[in-house]
Amino acid sequence: MAKSRNSASISKLPHLAWIFDDSPIPDPHGKGEAAVKFIRALKHPKSNLPGNAFSLDPWQERIVLRTFGDTADDGTRRIEELLLVLGRGNRKTSLMAACLMVFLCGPERRPMSTICSIANSREQAALTFREMAGICRATPRILEAVNIQDSEKRITYRKHRVVYEALSSDAKNAHGRTDVAVFADELWAETKNDLLEAVETGLNKSSNTILMTASTSGIGQLGPFWQRLDHARKVVDGRVQDETFLPILFEAPHDVDFRDEEWLWATNPGLPYGYPDLKKLARYREKCEHSPADRESYKRLHLSVHLDGAANPEWDLAIWDEGHGEIDLEALRGAKAWIGVDLSKRIDLSAVACVIELDDDKFALHVMGFSPEAQLRKRADEDSAPYTRWRDEGWLTACEGDIVDYGTVEGYIRMLADMFEVCEVVFDVAMAREMMESLERDGVPVAAFPQTLMNFAKPVDTFEDMFLNRRLVHDSPLLRWAVGNTVMMRDQNDNRRPNKARAADRIDPAVAAIMAVSRAAQGASGRSSYDDAPDDYEFFSV
Repeated sequence: MAKSRNSASISKLPHLAWIFDDSPIPDPHGKGEAAVKFIRALKHPKSNLPGNAFSLDPWQERIVLRTFGDTADDGTRRIEELLLVLGRGNRKTSLMAACLMVFLCGPERRPMSTICSIANSREQAALTFREMAGICRATPRILEAVNIQDSEKRITYRKHRVVYEALSSDAKNAHGRTDVAVFADELWAETKNDLLEAVETGLNKSSNTILMTASTSGIGQLGPFWQRLDHARKVVDGRVQDETFLPILFEAPHDVDFRDEEWLWATNPGLPYGYPDLKKLARYREKCEHSPADRESYKRLHLSVHLDGAANPEWDLAIWDEGHGEIDLEALRGAKAWIGVDLSKRIDLSAVACVIELDDDKFALHVMGFSPEAQLRKRADEDSAPYTRWRDEGWLTACEGDIVDYGTVEGYIRMLADMFEVCEVVFDVAMAREMMESLERDGVPVAAFPQTLMNFAKPVDTFEDMFLNRRLVHDSPLLRWAVGNTVMMRDQNDNRRPNKARAADRIDPAVAAIMAVSRAAQGASGRSSYDDAPDDYEFFSV
């Protein structure tokens, strides 16, 4: 049964064939076999095997063999980093805890060394500690040899003074560590780089160290997990040669049918051995038939599909990316343009979108973001977005101090008005009355764009039609990020408005773009914004 089911993994995920076939795995110094033998001697309190023996199934054994057995002539491991992307319920944490035990009191222990596990929260960090403490308490010989400090989430192997600790993102003691092995648990949930950077720096202080990451798939193309997943994919397809990095990606393609049984078995290697629970997965899948949001979560959590933006984004970034192209503003000088401005509270992200008419029935979409300089690092951590990089690359203007300088935003709009034949600048009136009056006094055409559902209904449809028909040329990664996180509020007639409350991240650049694109489409056709408004436009505008 297991072998026949494993054939699905081999055919669907050929880069993981080594896990399921009987091909030899290098183990010149016997270190892989020693690690396997040690883990099999462990006990686990939840094991159903006789004597509570640790359950190391064949696919897990192959991973252990490859990780510890592939050694250089001097006996050091070739694998310095491992990334395991695997769905919920496949016992990732148990496997990684067993691997850490190899370093704590097994054949890879080093006298007076430290090892650790890291996670986004104290609760998540405690899971690995509980796994290791449970193994220690269930294995009498080990229990006699260790001190377990539950309150400190620390285990010490007394004979050689090897110390394991569980750390979370709010840990203050990560810097200055010199670990020999680190397990990063559910890295997809980590928005900050601080903790990972601290332990990685420690790993780099000595040789023969390893970083092991095991995680379900994540959301968005930002943050430490995405950086590793992107590298792993490049190693898999040969774009990058890195013999020190072991990618183990049980991920289905982005467009996979969530009902596909073969992909379910291919991406869940534990299923032939009874985990995760197949009946519960089937019930979850039935629920997905009627809920797009549940469908996306199911694909991420159980088929390991990495989502581009929000858990249930409005638009497919694969289609959005087809409109990517370089925009030379200077070369377009003098062209007709329409501007949308989404002014936030002064401490938040603001955006100016400029839509420029091209010669081929297309429009160039240029977006500039604005954020307080003092908030960039904090915002990068909160939103898991590379604001400082976007600032350095020119996609984001950082205003000095702790607030967005509306004068800087207005100055940017005036610069665009000098460069192009600006037909209209539309604003969310709530934050922009003074700016609108200032621009209007100098002859810049301004208009209000009430942020109501009915006022957004037609513009959202227009924006969607424009990019689906490949009529928008855009080049901003800041805008891409915002589009990928845009979710909508809907009424009973399926009218839509961007929903900032439910968006995974800040979507202000996308809102500004929707405003500008809709005005450009109307202006280029010679129509007024009121021509396409619903009959009850005035009622819903107030």
